[in-house]
Amino acid sequence: MPAEPAETTAPAEPVGTTTPAESTEAAATSAAAGGASRRAPAEGVAPSGSADGADGAQDTADGRRIRRIRLEGESGVVPLARDFTRQALYAWGWMPAATADQRAAAEDVLLVVSELVTNACLHAEGPDELVLACDDKVIRLEVSDRGTGQPAPRTPHRAGRPGGHGMFIVQRLCLDWGVVRVAGRPGKTVWAELGAPL
Repeated sequence: MPAEPAETTAPAEPVGTTTPAESTEAAATSAAAGGASRRAPAEGVAPSGSADGADGAQDTADGRRIRRIRLEGESGVVPLARDFTRQALYAWGWMPAATADQRAAAEDVLLVVSELVTNACLHAEGPDELVLACDDKVIRLEVSDRGTGQPAPRTPHRAGRPGGHGMFIVQRLCLDWGVVRVAGRPGKTVWAELGAPL
């Protein structure tokens, strides 16, 4: 079972981002120019074109692939975050899944994104940003918000009660998870890591 989350303080790291409006505008411009749309695919349908270079996508020197999207002020952030994540999973070859285990790994990622974003909506005035980072072994999900609270699974966990299952699900599905706070900046980033499909 994963360890209790660690809370750390990290220095601020400047990074480029894309807002959903910019992403949609870029897709519309691309489609108008005869290019492929960057809208997230429907369940089981691969997106057309590569996601690299769009929606805050970047590759690092150490082989990590990173995508980010601004969620602050957007409506429908949970489905927006899931669709954005699904599009990244297609771009990174996690989907379409060839085996049941690979399909389960991708669904676990989508479920954890939903839980982290939902928690930010319920307990922290909504999410600011979603960052996905992937290498050949691990995918890291980060949801930043302005909340001051400390997420934790409810104990004892009672399966029959409505609500209160989000962080329990995160803890059960993830290799590890935790919270990072940046000195001098309000809010936090809740992160979770899951193993890549085999």
